[in-house]
Amino acid sequence: MERGALLRRAGVVLAVSVPLMLGFGPAAGGRPIVRSAEVAGAVLPSVALERDGAMLGAILRDLRARDGSTEERAPRPEPALLARIPRAMRITAHPGGGRTVGTMPAGSKYYHEPITAWVIDVARRGRFGEVTVPYSGSGRTGWIPIRGLRRDATWVTVRVDLSRHLLVVEKRDRVLGRFPAATGAPVSPTPPGRYFVTDRVAFSAGSYYGTFAFGISGIQTRLPPGWSGGNQLAIHGTNSPSSIGRSVSAGCLRVSEAALDRLKPLLQLGTPVIVRP
Repeated sequence: MERGALLRRAGVVLAVSVPLMLGFGPAAGGRPIVRSAEVAGAVLPSVALERDGAMLGAILRDLRARDGSTEERAPRPEPALLARIPRAMRITAHPGGGRTVGTMPAGSKYYHEPITAWVIDVARRGRFGEVTVPYSGSGRTGWIPIRGLRRDATWVTVRVDLSRHLLVVEKRDRVLGRFPAATGAPVSPTPPGRYFVTDRVAFSAGSYYGTFAFGISGIQTRLPPGWSGGNQLAIHGTNSPSSIGRSVSAGCLRVSEAALDRLKPLLQLGTPVIVRP
C-alpha cells in the first residue's frame, strides 16, 4: 500500500507520502516522539504531531517491515545521573525493600572522600536509584533511596578495553581521547565491571602512582603474592612508563602523565568507569 494511503487509513490526515523523522527526548520521558514531518516542502511543528507519536511510530515500523528494513535510529545519548551520598545507606535487592545486598558508604575506602555514586537506573518516579555495590568485588547491583539527595550529571564516561590495553574517554557520543594503559598481570587480572570514580588524589612526582590517581569503586580480589598496597582499583600514573600497554599491574590501570593531564579536568567524582574484558 502507498505510504500516504496507509497514513490516511490510520487517521492521520496527510495528503502526500511523508518522510518522518523520529527521535527520543525528555518531553516524552524517553519514548519516541515525532520531531517534524516534511509535507510537500513544509515543516509541521512537533507539538502538532507529538500526541500521535506512538501511533506514527507503529506505522513507521510497519512501513519498514513492508520495505524489508528493520534498522532503527539509535537513541540520543543521555548524561549519567550522579547522587551525593550523605550517610551510609543500605543497598536492597528491590526498589524500596527486599534483602540487603550491600552498603553504599558515605566516604571512599582509603581516602574518605565524600561518595558521589553513579545511578545506573531509576524506579518509582525517581524515588529509588540502581547502583553497583562498591568495594564488593561481586559486580552486583541494588537500589538506594535517592529522593532528596543532591544530584548532578556528567556526559563523560570512561571505557576500558582490557584485551587492547586501551582506555577511552567519551563525552556524549564523541571520543575525547584514547590512551594506552597497563592492566593487571595474569596472576592479578583487572576485574571487569561497572565502577565510578570515588577519589581524586595528587601525588609527588616520581611516585609509584605517578602524579595523580583516580580511585574507583572496585577492588582486586586476586592480589599478587606479597602485595601490601591495598586492594582498591584505580586509574593512576606510574614511575615505570615502559609498563604502559602491558599486563603487569596488581589490577590498577596505569597511564602516562600526558593522559593524566587530559583526564584531570574531565573525571569528576561519580564519573562512570566501565571495564570490559
